[in-house]
Amino acid sequence: MTTENILLASGGMDSTTLAYHLKDQKLDFVPLFIHYGQHCADTELATLRKVLPEGKFRKIEIVDISSVYKYSSSRFIKPADLWSDDISANDLYIPYRNILLLTVGASFAHTLGGKKVYSAFIDSNHAKEIDCSNDFFNSMDKMIEGYGTISIEMPFRYFTKYEVARLGVALKAPIGVTFSCQASPVIPCGACPNCVDRLEAIRKIEIEDIDK
Repeated sequence: MTTENILLASGGMDSTTLAYHLKDQKLDFVPLFIHYGQHCADTELATLRKVLPEGKFRKIEIVDISSVYKYSSSRFIKPADLWSDDISANDLYIPYRNILLLTVGASFAHTLGGKKVYSAFIDSNHAKEIDCSNDFFNSMDKMIEGYGTISIEMPFRYFTKYEVARLGVALKAPIGVTFSCQASPVIPCGACPNCVDRLEAIRKIEIEDIDK
């Protein structure tokens, strides 16, 4: 199989919107789902199968590297008890996760003869991770492109969650059924940073549409 574009896809709002954006731009892509041990992997994958654009874009490639974080205490790896655990954004931090996702994506793309890895990372960093800043992303894509044939494309790098959601609505992406909870593996908790950002963005759009 040969393809020019790989999309890092998770079933979340951002990557789903990016999938529809790429389709709107008439760009072919192969969705790549990376199982890195996140407790919600099954839910993410099931959601991804529902939210991707119809047709050839539904063919998902899956890479399992779940053993990398098997000893991690992150609540994104080991789910919290939502009734009794007091969870902060720092408890959800997974060290080097984004470095891992981008390098695995680039390596996978290279084996397929690809040229670009698309990622929907946005300008949001609640736990202040070293690998979730625009400075990091700028350095990372330069390094990968400088030492190989793959480039990292992040069209939403300077977007807010609201801006991604608004684009998703315009593209008729099913953002309302996406899933990106950090604390719960099955049902969105509504309180983790991912849930809060997503709900606030959707709520803002709903209010704007009502006021029109």
